[in-house]
This record gives sequence, structure tokens and C-alpha cells, in this order.
Amino acid sequence: MNYIIKKYLTGLTGCLALALCLIASSCSDTLNSAPDGKISLDDVFKDNEMTAAYLNTCYAYIPGEGSRWYFWMRGPVDWCDEAWDTDAEAESWITSGQLYSGNASASSHPAYQWSEAGNGDYWNRYWAAIRKCSYFLTYIDEAAVTSEANRSRWKAEAHLLRAFYYAELLRWLGCPLPIEREVYGLDFDFTTVQRSSYYELVQFILEDCNAALSSPELPWRITTEAEGYRFTKAVAEAIKSRMTVYMASPLYNQGQNYWEEAYQVNKTSLANLRAQGYELYNQVNYPGTWKDPEAFLPNDYAALFNEYFCSNMVFSAAPVDRETLYQNREGQGNIWHIDGVGAQGGYKSGTCPSQELVDCFETTDGQPILNLARPYQDEVTHLIPNFNPANTLYKEQDPYSNRDPRFYASIYYNGSMRKANWQFNESSASVENYPADMGYRTRVIATWDGEPQTGISRTVRKATRTGYFERKFLHPFTGAENSVEGAHAKNFRLGETILNFAEAAAEANHLDEAREAINEIRSRVGMPNLPAGLSKDELILRVHNERRVELALEGHRYFDVRRWNTPDGDLEKTDRWVNAMWITRNANGSYTYNRGPVSRERLCWSRKFMWLPIPMNDANIMKSLTGEDWQNPEW
Repeated sequence: MNYIIKKYLTGLTGCLALALCLIASSCSDTLNSAPDGKISLDDVFKDNEMTAAYLNTCYAYIPGEGSRWYFWMRGPVDWCDEAWDTDAEAESWITSGQLYSGNASASSHPAYQWSEAGNGDYWNRYWAAIRKCSYFLTYIDEAAVTSEANRSRWKAEAHLLRAFYYAELLRWLGCPLPIEREVYGLDFDFTTVQRSSYYELVQFILEDCNAALSSPELPWRITTEAEGYRFTKAVAEAIKSRMTVYMASPLYNQGQNYWEEAYQVNKTSLANLRAQGYELYNQVNYPGTWKDPEAFLPNDYAALFNEYFCSNMVFSAAPVDRETLYQNREGQGNIWHIDGVGAQGGYKSGTCPSQELVDCFETTDGQPILNLARPYQDEVTHLIPNFNPANTLYKEQDPYSNRDPRFYASIYYNGSMRKANWQFNESSASVENYPADMGYRTRVIATWDGEPQTGISRTVRKATRTGYFERKFLHPFTGAENSVEGAHAKNFRLGETILNFAEAAAEANHLDEAREAINEIRSRVGMPNLPAGLSKDELILRVHNERRVELALEGHRYFDVRRWNTPDGDLEKTDRWVNAMWITRNANGSYTYNRGPVSRERLCWSRKFMWLPIPMNDANIMKSLTGEDWQNPEW
């Protein structure tokens, strides 16, 4: 039976939803027998099925992430220095175009204007979700639940869902918020609402996570499709790991040193996950696809990394994927024609990795390309690289040889090859590929300026803006004749948790443990260990860069560049200018590589863009009620 829980706001929206009544409706003749066709919230919790259905509604606010931002794009991946969104020019009226132009205000912010698959409208959605979770926790102890095991598990899930939504609010807005353990009633005096510090809010998140972990009925892993996408103890550990690192970071620590606390929490969380069989994805499990020579992945390390991000986690007691801690319910769709090599389908390329991201991938000897302490001599425009003098493998005019296997698994670059159904006949201008008819064939991905299909362009939607196309989430053979949907987004994975631990350990002076954790990440893809004897500052730089490489294009960089900043800082050195590789094809068939801006200055770099704003109406309401300005700085 399908029960739909509806919420009704009486008056204020967003922030605290001053008056909220929830009712349930059903196709059941019994339930419809009431004169108005409605039942009370009290009645919902007098029924086992409806109690379960109410908990299900608490899951409805989990964001889709991945490629499911409005108009099929990758949201924060495109809003930081990782990438450029081709729709910023083709469809300048939507999110990326508006942000790049600086067209954002507290009353009309692009991240709130367009919402798809739960990505967007974060303030209103997450407060509504938190309120539902708090309602559930208020009623569940006395609810008419037929199984005490279910009561314990459902209560744990509600605690964990509330922790997740609070964590999301903190990630996006970063501002002090009230702690809502119990739902505010209609008669509550909202003039007394007080905001808690970032640290106090993270402690509340940990409290909810620990409450979930204390339930013997909450599993560590989902093992059946019937229970797919429910939260587990692994999610609790992942949230604790992530948010304690955020709490200790310069933007949020209020001048206090919380790194030892973050280290201790992360050490315990990581140990608990390992004890339950979670481990890095460490072998190619589908060699017929990913080891096929026509997949054009140069070695097993690149193959396994690409395979992991193109494959879904299976709900099983003995899964192939033991790294993913939570996989999103939202499907990613057939992304090959909207978030890959745009010419393949003739529509759009979507997310184009930046030159700044490409610069982060080391050479195979483990040497960074750039001096990590100051990657560019011109710190704002990034046109003059500050090369690492110890790196002897990197060549400016042969930039894609001898790179970290994760580079080949994540990015299509000039000279890459892809076998697919190319839906056009080659023209003589495509000299690497002419002559060839449309159809299933191997094509060189040539990205030089003037190449008519896959070349770089400042305006063409199917082209690349940066000289690069995204590969990380793109199945090697998907296309019109073999439509393989993109894998579900991995909201939490062990790789991130290991990196969280490494960062906290390095910052807390546990340098050997930090180095060991980073080496685990690197060895999975055949990269050399970090050298022994690095100073604390040197190790932290390597940890930050490893995060950027391992988590590339997954949506973490947007938050990392902010939390590593200071409260009075801005994003000028990272996000104001994003660069491309502008390539000239010479008459003799060689190429000349030159760095240059994608197209224009981004205007979403000033201090206010460190956070999303509280929607203006809600900020005004709370100021009128409490006398305090709740708005984030400069909005």
C-alpha cells in the first residue's frame, strides 16, 4: 500500500518552518472514510505500515549528486577550478552561466532557482527533512510498531538521516544554525531561537551518528535489493569522518585546533569500517570490458579505477565492490551524449576538466608536475606554471606521457582514442580520422583548435572548452548502439574516509600514519609511495594534492577549497580564472601546447561565494524574530 506523507506549512517557509502539520492520505477505503479524507499525525504512528512509510519520506530529500544537477550537469564540479560547464555559454540563463557571470543574490541564487533530483533548494529541503526526522524521533518510542527490532532500526535510521541533512546544510552554508532535537510546536516562541557554533553542530551530528551506531539492529551493509539505499552503520562512520575534518578546517574552526579530535574520530571510524570488510576496490573484475584493448586504458590500474566509477554497487553479503559505503538511489541516465565527448552524439560535452586539474596528476615516478607550495608564478591567472624541478619525466610539449594511471582513467585528452558509434562522416579537416563514415569505429580524440568535431571551442556546445573531456564516469563502449547508463553516484566511499584520516593525522602531527594512509591510496593504482622524511607542511601539501587527484570530479573540491580557506578569504587564487590547453596542429603533424584562459573571467570568486546565502525571505524573518542578522557574509 502506498502511503504519501504530505506536509503543510502555515505561514513561514524554509528555516524553521514555524508551523507544520503533517497528514497522511491513502487509497485505502478505511482511511478515506474520514469526512475530509485526512488522518492526524498521531494516527499515522498508531499503524505499523504508516510508521514505516513516514520514515521512507525522510529519505526523499537525499540529493541525487553525480550528473543530476539541473540540465544534466555536475553542479559543484563545474563551479570550482576542476572544470568548465559547456552550458555556461550554450544555456547562459541556467546555473553555471549565472554563477560564472556573478548573477547571484540571496533572493535569487542559481543553486536555489533550479532543482533536480534533490540537487538545489538546499535550505528549504534540508530543514523540511530535519523536521520530519525530528517528528519521527519524537513519536517512534510510543508508536504501534509490531517489531521491536524494527523500532530500533528505524529510530537509528532517523537519527542518521538527521545527521546527514545537518551535515549537508553545514557543507553548503557553513553558518551557525539552531539544533533541533525536538520539533518546534505552533506555540513555540521563536524569538528565543539561538544558533549553535559549527563545532557544536558537528558534535550534534556525531551524537546522532553514535545513537545510530548503538542500535544492534542497524546493519553495517545492505545485502538485499529489497533494502537497497537504506542507511547503515557504514554511513554513520562516513559522516563522522567527513564532518570532523570539516570542523577542524580553517574556515570553520574559529581559531581552535580540533585536529587531534578529528584524528581520533577518523582513526576509530576507519578501523570500524575495515573490521566490517570494507576495503578499496583493488582489481579489475570485468576484464572482458575494461581489459579489452579497444577500451584504450593503458594498464590494469587505469582499468580498475575507471571500472569502479562506471559500475554500480551490488547489494550482496559478498559484493565485488567493498569500497562504496553509500550509493545514491538516483540513476545517472545515459550520460554518454550529455557528459562525455559531445561529438559522439552531437549534443553537448557537459563537464570539461580544467588544465588546473590536469596539472595535479603526477608522473609515474611519483613526482608532482608543479611546485605544490606555489603551483603558478601568477597565482590568480595560472598562465605561468611553477614547475617542480625534481620532475624529469614531464615535458611541456609532450604533456600526457608517463602520467598517474588515474589520469588516463579520468580524462580524455588530445590523442586519446575511443571506440563508439560516431554519428557523423569525417571531413578532411579532421586529419587524424579522415576518411571515415559514421558508425561504430575507433576515433582519435583530437582537441586542437580548429578540429571540427572534438576540438576546443569557446562557444560550441559539443566541443571541449578546456582541451579535455570527462572520462571518469563514462563506460568505455557506451553509445547509441550500446546505451549503458552512468553508475549511481557514490555519496560516500572508503577512499574518501582514508583521505580524511590522512589529512587529520597529518595536521595532528601523526605524520607516519598520514603517510601510510596516502600510500594505501597510491598503491591501489601503482603509484610510488610518498618519500620518507617529508616535513609536516610538505606532507599536508601532498595530502591535499592526493585528495584532488583521487576525488577528482566527484564534487569534493568545491568544498575543499573553501574549508582550507580563512573566514576573511576569497576564491580569487583558485576560481577566478580557469585555464585550458590551447593546442595548435602544425603542418608536419606535430602539436604545440599553450595554456590560456577558457574564455572569460569567472565572477563567482569573491568572499560571499565561500558560502551559499540563506534565502533572503527567511533571513529577514529570522532577523525580525530574533533581532540577529542570520545572513552569511556579504549576501
